[in-house]
Amino acid sequence: MQAKPEHAKTDTPQPATIAQVAVPRPLHGVYDYKIPHNTAGPSIGARVRVPFGRAMTIGICTGLAQESAHKKLKDIVEVIDTQTMVPDDLMHLAHWMTGYYHHPLGEVLATLLPAAARKGAVAQIAPGDWWCVARDEFTNPRAPAQQALFDYLKTHGPCRGKDLVAQNFKRSTLRNLARAGAVETWQSDNPIKTPTPDNVPTPAQENAINAIVASLGQFAVHLLDGVTGSGKTEVYLQAMAPVLAQGQQVLVLVPEIALTPQTVRRFEERYGRVGVLHSNLSDHERLQTWLKAKSGTLPVVIGTRSAIFTPFNNLGLIVVDEEHDSSYKQQDGLRYSARDLAAKRAQHLNLPVILGSATPSLESIYNVNRNRYRHLLLPHRAGGARMPSYHLVDMRGESQTDGLSVPLQHIIRQHLRAAGQVLLFINRRGYAPTLLCKACGWQAQCSECDAKMTYHTTPSALRCHHCGLRVPVPQTCGQCGQPSLMPVGMGTQRTEAGLARLFPDVPIYRIDRDSTRSNKQLVQQFDKINTGATALMVGTQMLAKGHHFPNVTLVAILNADAGFCSPDFRAPERTAQLITQVAGRAGRAERPGEVWIQSYQPENPVLTRLIESGYAGFAELELKQRIQAGLPPAKPMALIRAEATNPSAATTLLNEFKRQLAVFTELELLGPVPAPLARVANRSRHQLMLVAPSRPKLHQGLAHLSPPKQARQIRWSIDVDPYDSL
Repeated sequence: MQAKPEHAKTDTPQPATIAQVAVPRPLHGVYDYKIPHNTAGPSIGARVRVPFGRAMTIGICTGLAQESAHKKLKDIVEVIDTQTMVPDDLMHLAHWMTGYYHHPLGEVLATLLPAAARKGAVAQIAPGDWWCVARDEFTNPRAPAQQALFDYLKTHGPCRGKDLVAQNFKRSTLRNLARAGAVETWQSDNPIKTPTPDNVPTPAQENAINAIVASLGQFAVHLLDGVTGSGKTEVYLQAMAPVLAQGQQVLVLVPEIALTPQTVRRFEERYGRVGVLHSNLSDHERLQTWLKAKSGTLPVVIGTRSAIFTPFNNLGLIVVDEEHDSSYKQQDGLRYSARDLAAKRAQHLNLPVILGSATPSLESIYNVNRNRYRHLLLPHRAGGARMPSYHLVDMRGESQTDGLSVPLQHIIRQHLRAAGQVLLFINRRGYAPTLLCKACGWQAQCSECDAKMTYHTTPSALRCHHCGLRVPVPQTCGQCGQPSLMPVGMGTQRTEAGLARLFPDVPIYRIDRDSTRSNKQLVQQFDKINTGATALMVGTQMLAKGHHFPNVTLVAILNADAGFCSPDFRAPERTAQLITQVAGRAGRAERPGEVWIQSYQPENPVLTRLIESGYAGFAELELKQRIQAGLPPAKPMALIRAEATNPSAATTLLNEFKRQLAVFTELELLGPVPAPLARVANRSRHQLMLVAPSRPKLHQGLAHLSPPKQARQIRWSIDVDPYDSL
């Protein structure tokens, strides 16, 4: 055999020896690790276990290389995944988020993963718990329980094991039937289901559906602007049909867990089994849904904010319901907006996104005006239902009982006598926001925060809604010692008690985070309400969003002024959205609805504009004022927040950042100043606001920041596009 020339080269690529790993630490950059000999190297996006400092951590491989600039490298301890855990499109999104939100890549990637995956759980889909009959007939007179279970499955089709247990069948009976070959596991999480027929769309719905379907396969953002009860969900459902028919997947985002059961029910009725992602699920359940979506076995996933990070095999459409809602903005850690990420992800994947709302955010309206979004209008309620009429109660000098004025009590009685349901909205939990001494004026203050303690009666306690501190209710004043304490102000518990005294024969349902802690409790409450029997509902904004109560004929807003008192420039927008949303629960079926608003400021221009011109008229004027003032969405904004046990430490850090930013003369710097709630959990909070003429200018300034060494002892964060500017 002829010898190979010494200069001959091989085209075989050399395997990588270095893995670049992003670790979940507040440190920018990635770290090089050696891939041990005789070890299969990780793919990009795979999890690896690596030593970091004196501890072990799980990071994500973001790159592979042959060489490193560092001479001494630690070895990867374990390659956890044989395949990528973070697919290409999510890796692209993570890198974009690192630049846009100025957050370390390792922490961004950790946020993308479900909690179980961050802890190193095996990325494997567990055997399904769906069961179906394995043959046409089964007869066993000696085992009536097995016969009953077989007959049930034959009649109802594939069922989940836990649903069979809920029907009083036993797991042992299921196992015995499986051993006999009469039943078997169903291999899909989405059992075949004959879709229910689509409802006949209104002309406005049909126009919206056609516009969305025409944009499939390309990037487009549709703002579906429909009044409450106009059938936005029906538009989502019909726009999804061609996507699912082509074997693609759909992601539906909802703002709160409270909306999930109702939304899931409607989507399952139309299309069968859907995946669900929210924080009330176990870590294992979230990981399983995540993996099934990644594999393509789940055609539809419905979830809250973090569901935007779900990997998909073939995503074709994203829906963001109630797109204006503040719940889409993460308020700590990585402060991302799920709504904005939906648009960014859709752009990268070249697919359409639907933003639906009866009260669109001013940001979305601004993008419509600049021809970035397409405006799809649903101006009328579906089914011929009329919009409710509005009425104001001037509370100045008005007699009242537990916050209910005499005119409002009279109106409530009228609706109850007519067999209607009444919804009373007050956006305060507890019995009263203040416990006050009549003798000396002392008020119960939180020892850890600059906030008053809220008085709760069930269970009895004083609670801080900011830090969670809970203490027993004192019997005497903490200052003068007199037993003359009284609750001041209104909360949901006090309203419930007042209604019980005024209307003792009418069932009352209180829905807030204290009374309704689980989805099961919420569903049970809604099932009772939707029987149609006369009832009173009292609750917070949990009742305001997206729920359909066909028998509600009266909505009462007990304290409309609370939202107008904030110095935050977004307060009018938030308040107008909340009033419009909760008012939209009235008159959604055949019977007309009324909305009564109690106010101590009935001439408030925001309130009068909202009532006279609707939300669209309010938004038009408010957007003009924002543009004139040079505030978002006309100009981008960021907040740098700092908190420390020593107030001077926080202000010193922010002043250093202000000094660094001063070279960018186009940036408007406001502060640093104490936050309106200056102390929470015994830590002082301060902030520095940046307003820029353009996004590139804003990000140029933020990227220039170089935190000093003392910043390591201070909690600080950058919030780009803050929802709460105070």
